[in-house]
Amino acid sequence: MAETKTKAKTAAKKPKTAPKKVVAKAVVSDTPKAVRAPKIKSSEFAVFATGGKQYQVSVGDSIKIEKILPLIGQANYKEGDKLVFENVLLVDDGASQTSIGTPFIKGASINATLKKIGRYKTIDVIKYKQKSRYFKKNGHRQPYFEVTIDSIK
Repeated sequence: MAETKTKAKTAAKKPKTAPKKVVAKAVVSDTPKAVRAPKIKSSEFAVFATGGKQYQVSVGDSIKIEKILPLIGQANYKEGDKLVFENVLLVDDGASQTSIGTPFIKGASINATLKKIGRYKTIDVIKYKQKSRYFKKNGHRQPYFEVTIDSIK
């Protein structure tokens, strides 16, 4: 009885066929593909220091700075304010001249515009000790200032 069931199952199976070969035809066009021109970025750059960190920038760059020290007489910054960074460490014009400060370059400055004041995503800080029921969890959101570089002088 078991033999008849297996014969019926094998008879129901279809024989395997070889897969058909598909040949792709190449399409030849008269016009070549449009080639995108790379964005021409100014080769002039500068390095400046603020908030205990150094940033390498060129004109038109947008960077996020963690700390901007307030200017004398100015308590808070607002979006759209014009900023001047005077702690310039290095200026390169991209062609032939490079100025290196000791530690800063006298008379050099970087003009920028404050675009956004925001805060990064939450970072969870957890302190835990096993077997002593000690668990502390705190969240931290680091503030930042998004700045666009207008000119390097």
